[in-house]
Amino acid sequence: MKSATLPPLRVTPDLRAAAESVLEDGESLSSFVETSVRKQIEFRRVQKEFIARGLASREEAKRTGVYFTAEQSLARLDAILQKHKPGSV
Repeated sequence: MKSATLPPLRVTPDLRAAAESVLEDGESLSSFVETSVRKQIEFRRVQKEFIARGLASREEAKRTGVYFTAEQSLARLDAILQKHKPGSV
């Protein structure tokens, strides 16, 4: 596949300096920006899926009339965490 470019980005000198100040050894500003864009794309995809699951859950609760309290939900999450902790059975 042929590569493409992202639009040029104008930033303040302070923002550029801040970005350059956190570059790792051998890392270019371009690779930093590319990595940042990739991570933001993944974050937004996951966030969109999370919201969709929440809305579907809300509709299911409305349809069935079955609701759970925050305490019940947290207790179930705690049980899942305990199950997956090292050393637990």
